Amino acid sequence: METLRSFRSCDDEEEPSRAERLLRLIESLDDDAYSCLQLKINQYLEKESGSQSSFILNVSQDEQEIFCTVMSDKVLEEKLSFPIQSNSFRTAITENRSLTLEDINQDQVSAIESSLGSSIESVLCVPVPCVQKNTVAMIVCLSNKEQFGEDDEMLIRETFRCVFPILFRAAAYEEERRLREECQSLLTVAKNLFTHLDDVTLLLREIMAQARHLTKAERCSLFLLEKERNELVAKVFDGNVAEDGTETSIEVRIPADQGIAGHVATSGELLNIHDAYAHPLFYRKMDETTGFKTRNILCFPIKDDKGVIGVAELCNKINERYFSFFDEEIAKAFAIYCGISIMHSLMWKKVRDAQHRSRLSNELMMYHMQVLPEDVKKLAETEILPPEEHHEDFAKLTFIPRSVKEQDTTLAVMGMFHDLGMIHRWRIPIDTLSKFVLMVRKGYRDPPYHNWMHAFAVAHFCYLMHKNVNLMGNYLSELESLALFVACLCHDLDHRGTNNNFQVASKSDLAALYCSEGSVMERHHFAQAMAILNTDGCNILENLSRKEYTQCLDCMRDVILATDLAHHLRIVEDVETMAKDGYDIDNPSHHQLLLCLLITCCDLSDQTKDWKSSKKIAELIYNEFFSQGDLEKAMGVHPSEMMDREKACIPELQIGFIKNIVHPAYKILASLFPEVEETFKAVETNRIFWERMRDVYKRRYSNSTSSLDMFEDESLEQEVLALSCDSDE
Repeated sequence: METLRSFRSCDDEEEPSRAERLLRLIESLDDDAYSCLQLKINQYLEKESGSQSSFILNVSQDEQEIFCTVMSDKVLEEKLSFPIQSNSFRTAITENRSLTLEDINQDQVSAIESSLGSSIESVLCVPVPCVQKNTVAMIVCLSNKEQFGEDDEMLIRETFRCVFPILFRAAAYEEERRLREECQSLLTVAKNLFTHLDDVTLLLREIMAQARHLTKAERCSLFLLEKERNELVAKVFDGNVAEDGTETSIEVRIPADQGIAGHVATSGELLNIHDAYAHPLFYRKMDETTGFKTRNILCFPIKDDKGVIGVAELCNKINERYFSFFDEEIAKAFAIYCGISIMHSLMWKKVRDAQHRSRLSNELMMYHMQVLPEDVKKLAETEILPPEEHHEDFAKLTFIPRSVKEQDTTLAVMGMFHDLGMIHRWRIPIDTLSKFVLMVRKGYRDPPYHNWMHAFAVAHFCYLMHKNVNLMGNYLSELESLALFVACLCHDLDHRGTNNNFQVASKSDLAALYCSEGSVMERHHFAQAMAILNTDGCNILENLSRKEYTQCLDCMRDVILATDLAHHLRIVEDVETMAKDGYDIDNPSHHQLLLCLLITCCDLSDQTKDWKSSKKIAELIYNEFFSQGDLEKAMGVHPSEMMDREKACIPELQIGFIKNIVHPAYKILASLFPEVEETFKAVETNRIFWERMRDVYKRRYSNSTSSLDMFEDESLEQEVLALSCDSDE
């Protein structure tokens, strides 16, 4: 008998009871990591039940999804998750009952098999409640056993009655750690954002990077709300900005009440879209265009103390099916920092802009004297003469406006306003027009070329186009004609004799104010035009209706900005297409393209005069260019060839300028308006003269250090003209 007891004692030690094995499992659950605890529990369940594998489906805190991070003996690289509302496991949660393979949708079985790495022949899924919350906290699953019975279900319930508190505390600990890391990340984000307040572009780039990092998204786009136009504007799109920190020229605009971003901007509420293609607001053509596949979207508003100022749109959660409840929470917290930083950055920009404007205004006031009241009175009381009183050929395309004496130009401008019917049509008071014209003249400095006489010449060609082509009414509206003519007068106000590149390179106040928008000088010219119009007694547009006034200023702005040749080169193909297809007066884009072409041709109109005049203009231009080149050399910058008096070959540069810029512009103009074809022919003639000048110049001045020398040599011009006469014979 003693021997038998001894044998049983040994046998008991080798084969402990289930209760003892459960106690040993509980003793081993001393890990902090939730995944490590699951691995041990899975191993225990598989051994006790004889199942091939086991796993736990956890119910998320927001009860929107169930997810699994550990299957059998491996931790998954990508979390497996299912939305609760549309899966078979919802029954186990809502009815607190066990499920078998027949109860589970085949798509979900396939997803589990893919993560598990083996097929599932049988499965038992048992819900485990959380006593504290009185809800199902997880679903424990056993798979691939010949037959599951009540013992297996009992095994799971008994096991989790003991181990659930340990798992619950481990999950709570991991949640606390996640929140702590999230707070630390947000503090880091706040620090990073607030170090970029001085540059809105860099700030937006940082917001994009941090948003992608915090939520683990593939792409992010940030739209700022322009309330005046009711549009969402993205200059930093999908995080794409230049690596050197310069702003990209790409700008995306969408209506503020359309699409997913528009809905969020309008409602002010976050939107978490699990399936982008199934959502009615998703615009799938963007994916078709870019080749990018959008799976899910988290779109949230960015607000300041007055409301929504922007919208951030995150696309495609990395390694997960969609953005989680936690992503929503962190996005909301992140949006607060974004709103504060953007608001402060924009305020800081306004302060800096005000400082720059103040400096520029002071500079302008110091440089320019105010128009004297007696000068205004004298001009206003002088009879406005018909333009032909200044010269009988004043309205002919061959007339050289620079032949008008400078002291007579203001009265000539008044005459052009009158002859075009603008004074009567727009009810412009004569004293207001007089002060405006005098102020505009005062607004020009005295560089060799970009001065008042250039503005007068540009406005004169605009007048010629109206007289010879009848632009007003037939091609342009009366308001567009007014805006174009006024823009011609104002298009180079306060020009300093230097170009946009120089302003940026020298870090001038103008560049600081306008470089982020491009066309530095052109924006300044328009700003000066606005300053004159806003000067007491100068607003020639005061009798326009509010709508007409806004439209006129918008048109003036667009036309003045179009004097930037970089803008002309961007649109010249569209202008050619418009001319080829035929001008459609009912097409607004045709109006815009025509206005841009007209201002360019007006600006270049010196090239349509006779060669002696064209040559004189070239001397003025290159004197101005070379002065800039000298300044650049003093700054330690290598000027371009056309700005370098020691390297420039003026005839070659003129030939290239005519071929690449002037010739194509006037060719389009002549195709649209055959009445002005002689301007195109004049350009062609000047090109031929410059080619002859080049040949003679190279023969005579091969050792010259500056091609300005040729303007001093009258015999050179005579030889070129003689060659022309010989060829004509």
